[in-house]
Amino acid sequence: MWLRSVMLKRYFGIKASLVKVERGYPRTMAKQKPMYCCRECGASFPKWSGQCPDCSAWNSLEESVAATARSSGPKGRGNWTGTASADVVNLADVKAEDSGQRLGTGLSELDRVLGGGLVPGSVVLLGGDPGIGKSTLLLQAQAGLGGLYVTGEESAGQVAMRARRLGLEPGRLDCLTETSLEIILATAAQRRPAFMVVDSIQTLWTESLQSAPGAVAQVRECAARLVQFAKQTGSAVVLVGHVTKEGALAGPRVLEHMVDAVLYFQSDSGSRYRLIRAVKNRFGAANELGVFAMTDQGLKAVGNPSAIFLSGSGEPAAGSCVLVTREGTRPLMVEVQALVAPSTLANPRRVAVGVDPNRLALLLAVMNRHAGIQIGDQDVFINVAGGIRISETASDLAIVLALKSSLREQPLPKGLVAFGEIGLSGELRPVYNGEERLREAAGQGFDQALVPEGNLKGVKARITARGYRTLSEALASV
Repeated sequence: MWLRSVMLKRYFGIKASLVKVERGYPRTMAKQKPMYCCRECGASFPKWSGQCPDCSAWNSLEESVAATARSSGPKGRGNWTGTASADVVNLADVKAEDSGQRLGTGLSELDRVLGGGLVPGSVVLLGGDPGIGKSTLLLQAQAGLGGLYVTGEESAGQVAMRARRLGLEPGRLDCLTETSLEIILATAAQRRPAFMVVDSIQTLWTESLQSAPGAVAQVRECAARLVQFAKQTGSAVVLVGHVTKEGALAGPRVLEHMVDAVLYFQSDSGSRYRLIRAVKNRFGAANELGVFAMTDQGLKAVGNPSAIFLSGSGEPAAGSCVLVTREGTRPLMVEVQALVAPSTLANPRRVAVGVDPNRLALLLAVMNRHAGIQIGDQDVFINVAGGIRISETASDLAIVLALKSSLREQPLPKGLVAFGEIGLSGELRPVYNGEERLREAAGQGFDQALVPEGNLKGVKARITARGYRTLSEALASV
């Protein structure tokens, strides 16, 4: 009996497997298992957790299904005999592309940020707050270049209404309202535009993935295929990206690594001026700054941004000092404002807007130790007018002069500018491009400058520049 039961089990087991093969069932099926992807950095994990282990973002893991495919290649470590090899090219034999082939957008400030214009085959990622003017800027650029405007957020009627309001020529504007990546690439491959705008990358989806538009996998796959299309066809592609509430570009961090340039469109609350800054640029200087003014006819380039960042009042005020900073390849003049007031708190407040708060604490300690200025019981407020954020150390001397001016309630001399780095021992250290900064100050009508002594070598600018070695000497002269 026992032998008979074993034989029956084997017989029916073999018969069931044969029936499955005859009906067309696959012999091995991919096992579906849930995966959890972080919408901030794109990392995937087999289990859900409240915080992403890679980027430390909270509540950012979303469930997605991934198929585990079996490898059919050769097994064993170091066995690549079945893989085709590729040709290796020596860089001495490669002809570099001429920089004169750049495409001018017709907007001088945008061309400056891009390094002279759009490079054929490049991919640019543009991010900014909602309603700041990203679509307006790119529509104006398309009017000068031609090309294809792909929108997934607006209808063709809305885009046409904006174009008529801006006074653009409709004959140079081609619009495609589509969110399917396959249809967009097929249309672009047929028309071969030299310039293409995708507004926005979060609205696209591809048929090869099951996730919804805007998911990490969709954004990454759509961006990768658009980058591949740009490199193969030579079309310059601009991707519009959403931003988070912290101001960073939404989506996986790998998105910024795939593109050639990353631009941020910024604006101060209530201001009509727009700032566009290059965070990454493979074809130009990074951290370049462009300034636009929002008008009824769209965005207008501001050729002399130093004039709009300076105070309009003729008489100098206590606590104000003009700084010559540098953004990318452009010297820029901004006004540093300071307010020092008696504090009623046990721990006086230290507020810095536009500068690093840690740098302010360092400068207050140096003033106390090497200049004998006591501000420990005072509230200190620092602001950079115009919404500019200064990250370079050349602003140290201007901040200290503004603090002392507010503390003594004495304005600085009219027509005075300052720049220089302050060390922990109280010395003034020279900064780069000192002569170019002095020429910018002289061109704006300033006649006096307080700078480190090392920045006076070979200066030919038409301005009276005084150099000092220590902070105490500079403060005593003022």
